[in-house]
Amino acid sequence: MNTRRGFFTGAAAAAGIVFCGCGLPGSAHAATPARRPVAVNGTRVKTIDVHSHCIFHEAAALVGGDAVIMNPTVKGAAEGFIAIEERLKAMDAQAIDMEVLSINPFWYGKDRDLGAQIVKIQNEKLAELVASKPDRFAAFASLTLQDPQLAVQQLEMAVKKQGLRGAAIGDRVNDWEFSNPALHSVWAKAEELGASLFIHPQGVPELNARLKGNGWLGNTIGNPLGTTIALQHLIFEGTLDKFPGLKVISAHGGGFLASYADRSDHACFVSPPGCNPNITLKKKPTEYLNQLFFDTLVFTPEALRHLAAQVGTSQLMLGSDYPYPWELHPVDHIFATKTLTDQQKLAILGTNAARVLGIKA
Repeated sequence: MNTRRGFFTGAAAAAGIVFCGCGLPGSAHAATPARRPVAVNGTRVKTIDVHSHCIFHEAAALVGGDAVIMNPTVKGAAEGFIAIEERLKAMDAQAIDMEVLSINPFWYGKDRDLGAQIVKIQNEKLAELVASKPDRFAAFASLTLQDPQLAVQQLEMAVKKQGLRGAAIGDRVNDWEFSNPALHSVWAKAEELGASLFIHPQGVPELNARLKGNGWLGNTIGNPLGTTIALQHLIFEGTLDKFPGLKVISAHGGGFLASYADRSDHACFVSPPGCNPNITLKKKPTEYLNQLFFDTLVFTPEALRHLAAQVGTSQLMLGSDYPYPWELHPVDHIFATKTLTDQQKLAILGTNAARVLGIKA
């Protein structure tokens, strides 16, 4: 019989150190009693959430203030300005031992010098936050990808000197898809360092006119679509063949790709003119999914069962999108997926992320 978790109280809390600002007073996010640690059939696992967010007042000030990079109408947005004690309470309530923090890129369209200032502040703040609670936080660095040469330097410093686990990137850089050769030096450096790249989408703004109306379609459809397009370019342009050791983690279960992946294997057969005869992939397009990594933010046990069947449980990592309340019980989501074995649950809850990111399990 599965033991879902030990309900230990007395979880660690910080001594009121505030790096980014204050969480929402009386937040429902932090109201539930501590629920750590988690065990699967008696085996303790360190739960690692690879998809959680933070933002910094100091960086926002460089582009006009908090409201420029934070939509105050979105639930949970204000809690991106972390108050350590409140965030730890929220993590305990979700049974999350460690969050891997990231910042959604808002600086790709800025000039090189301003982008460099933003990234410098964010990486220093992330490193400081992680150092204050190394058992509870890790982080993905920010990169000024609009200047790839600078991004290479930033990534090396982030991994070698600041203790960060890789970098959080968008789903493209202005007009560049990630397959663009201009970015190859960054991917080569990430491969060399063993650094992970966490793709978080930024929507598909060229579709905004069609996505107007009810349902927040710019996010509901646009965000998963942005990730899907990014991954397909990495596959079909041969970028993953050029950098076979590249560790790419995608938010939101990789968007729509896994839901209809097999269509990719037929496209060039049905319409050869739609494909580049100078690009010969080493594998079928669907086989590249087995070398990519994905978070588990797909909401239902059936969706998670399908994602696992398509990409393999070794490629899945826990993800919540906290503090945005898409999934406030990410650990429960894994236990609710009855098609997973105990070993697969342990892997998804934490051991996969620990292995890929070099975190002590």
